[in-house]
Amino acid sequence: MRHYLPNIYWGVMMTDEDLKGLRAMAHPVRLRMVSLLTGSAMSAAEVARELGLTHANASYHLRILLDSGEIVEAGEERIRGGVAKKYRYPHELRGHNPRRRTSAEDHVLYARTLGRELERRVQERKARTKSLSSDLEGWVTPEVWERALDLLTEASHLLHDHNQPPRTPGTLHVSASSWAFQMTRGEDAS
Repeated sequence: MRHYLPNIYWGVMMTDEDLKGLRAMAHPVRLRMVSLLTGSAMSAAEVARELGLTHANASYHLRILLDSGEIVEAGEERIRGGVAKKYRYPHELRGHNPRRRTSAEDHVLYARTLGRELERRVQERKARTKSLSSDLEGWVTPEVWERALDLLTEASHLLHDHNQPPRTPGTLHVSASSWAFQMTRGEDAS
């Protein structure tokens, strides 16, 4: 006999809708799909070929992303007498998914998944090319903090707005991740 318990994640009661959004992005394959679908609308078959997945596996992950509101349908195309749906990540919304609750626990789970994804990307890093690696936990003035956020936001928008379909001639395959936030500990320093 199965017992159904309430969904509790790190002591926080969560609805099924909360869990759906949380789980959608907490998987390395789905993180890769969202990045892939930022540049262009693609079918499940195209996503599967690009990521080396089976068509069934790609379709499964795309359904999860679609159901959680992370991606949207972006038309259809005729293929061999059939019709294939196309999907895309609406990056222009820039994190304004009204269906997704973002709690501290969501961010921790996302960070953990992103960390695994970054390990994969670093292993594929092209040697001896221009790159940037930066990490800081420090103290700056509010003005410097605001300027840094503005620059990071500008860089993020630039890359997302100009992302192209995979292997477009004249493009470079790149990775860019940033996460900047204020800390709570030690705020009352003199």
